[in-house]
Amino acid sequence: MNGTPEGTPVDVVALGESMVTFLPGVPGRLADVPSFDRGIGGAESNVACVLAAGGHRARWVSRVGADGFGDHLVEAIGAYGVDVTAVRRDPTRPTGIYFRTAGDRSSDAHEVAYYRAGSAASAMSVATLDLDALRDGRVLHLSGITAALSADCLDLLHALTDGSTPGTVSFDVNHRPGLWRTPADARVLLDLARRADLVFVGEDEAEDAWGVTGGPDAIRAALPEPAVLVVKRGADGAVAYDEHGRHEEPAPRVDVVAAVGAGDAFAAGFLSATLRGLPAADRLRHGHLWAAAALTVPGDLAAPPSRAHADRLVALDAAAWGRLHLGPGWTEATGSAVHEAAEEVRTP
Repeated sequence: MNGTPEGTPVDVVALGESMVTFLPGVPGRLADVPSFDRGIGGAESNVACVLAAGGHRARWVSRVGADGFGDHLVEAIGAYGVDVTAVRRDPTRPTGIYFRTAGDRSSDAHEVAYYRAGSAASAMSVATLDLDALRDGRVLHLSGITAALSADCLDLLHALTDGSTPGTVSFDVNHRPGLWRTPADARVLLDLARRADLVFVGEDEAEDAWGVTGGPDAIRAALPEPAVLVVKRGADGAVAYDEHGRHEEPAPRVDVVAAVGAGDAFAAGFLSATLRGLPAADRLRHGHLWAAAALTVPGDLAAPPSRAHADRLVALDAAAWGRLHLGPGWTEATGSAVHEAAEEVRTP
């Protein structure tokens, strides 16, 4: 089982449920799809996989069933280079699975069928996980999805955000309305965000979960506690707040193949740049580029651009950055694959 060599520091530890995903072989309603391809899906494990692919030491901590689907998750995530030695097996609860249609999640025709109630991951708690393995990374990455799985999971997040975790606590709000019994239940995400050091939240999420309107500055006013707050605005870019003030970077234009996984990739890109000690504006641009890698492939996971390639794009001036147009294959290609600002991309 893939692990981290003893004495080697872990960059990011990600805690959360991953599920086996069944992706349709053809478009259409779930009732009409005759066959599905198997994949993996989980916000936190996505972050760990992409970070590992980007050259960081990442660990995923969770619980899976003592079943074939659990075997597949551990093996598939470990194959990305992620340390999976702290994943626990549950002999009585199954691994979660879900089915989805081929369409964009924002489409009215998009369907998702979850089979995760009573899953092994819903039994994650202070008593059932290795807290030392969770707390020995430079960054501990959590999300609001875990908070919705069970009371024990929520208690676990409270324990990990009580100030006793030595590294940076990163929290992606990841508001999923379908996981909460009532809209008011999602208010717990605001409390968790206030206890974290670094928070990712979508502008739409803040309105849906907390009723906060008025844009990024209003969200910062409602959430002043985190040392770093990142407000994602989709195609309009993202805004970061830290001790140096407010930083905003537009997103490059992207030929979108599928929108799944982009938020996780953005968080991974921002965390990667954070681990490298880059300034806030560069962190946002790296987040945008890693998200663009996910947007230009059909699945949830995409290898990020090489560090050298991403650094060259991040270093573009504002005008050249604004002309970027990224399409499928851009991460593997030279600057000529970037439709616009080509000359700037090729400049050392």
